[in-house]
Amino acid sequence: MSLRDHADYVSITMEFRCNLRCVHCMIEGTMDRLKPAPDDLFARVLAEQHASGRWKGLVLTGSEITLRRDLPDLARAAREAGFERIRIQTHGMHLARTDYADRLLAAGVNEFFVSVAGSDRESHDRITAVPGAWDKMLAGMEYLDRQDGVRLITNTVVTALSHELLPGIVDRLSHLERLVQMEFWTYFPMAETDEKGLCARHADILPHLRAAILRARALGRFVEVKNFPECLLGDLRDALVNAQPTLIIDPEFWTEFDRNGFYRCVHQAECGSKECLGLTPAYAARFGWEEDRLTPFPKG
Repeated sequence: MSLRDHADYVSITMEFRCNLRCVHCMIEGTMDRLKPAPDDLFARVLAEQHASGRWKGLVLTGSEITLRRDLPDLARAAREAGFERIRIQTHGMHLARTDYADRLLAAGVNEFFVSVAGSDRESHDRITAVPGAWDKMLAGMEYLDRQDGVRLITNTVVTALSHELLPGIVDRLSHLERLVQMEFWTYFPMAETDEKGLCARHADILPHLRAAILRARALGRFVEVKNFPECLLGDLRDALVNAQPTLIIDPEFWTEFDRNGFYRCVHQAECGSKECLGLTPAYAARFGWEEDRLTPFPKG
């Protein structure tokens, strides 16, 4: 199962710089022209929350939100507006500076959604293309794991470089007591073709993904899988959760996102799934439509 609390959150993109160079970055070609939410828009979100209490939580996100020097101020303002949960979406490196982590905690940040690219120093640093990224990320999470009231969530992008690492990621982070949810996002290239060759065949992903789900659940953690065919998950299909918090982002992002062309499945018309996103043209161009492997769910 998953937390399944996305409707309780609003996510606002406040930064488009990043100091990692992840090979799977889906917006690397647009970061220079996408604009973070302006201050007046952020203020309107806070005003609505103060007036209506519409949401439980706020997600402060971006390519790397901790590059904003005023992040503690943003979090403090969100807390004053009435947000109970304040989450940052981050690569986690800056959290190794305990004085900085303490500033975020004091400002009201109590959820940390941390990107974990690999299962150890070698794989994580190779995929993020920054030496030392793993050590800093892990040190930050371990420090936060000792703080009261904190909730940790991890996200791993599943690619041809990382799919075999999924069970190892679960095992390596098994000591984190405040890690409540692990998410596995199947890669898509924000384009019509997979020029980097990072898409992995679903059949190759599946055994490692299943093992990761089962190991995480055995540790008492919720799991969310994104962008994977529901029918292939079988008895673990309840792990597929493609819902997201309401996202406030530069509208130009959606122009790029639409290039993915989701919901392309030969069984789409007859399938009763409400959660599956089907295939993308970029995936099908490499591996075909896999009509013999995919199975439609009955409608109704």
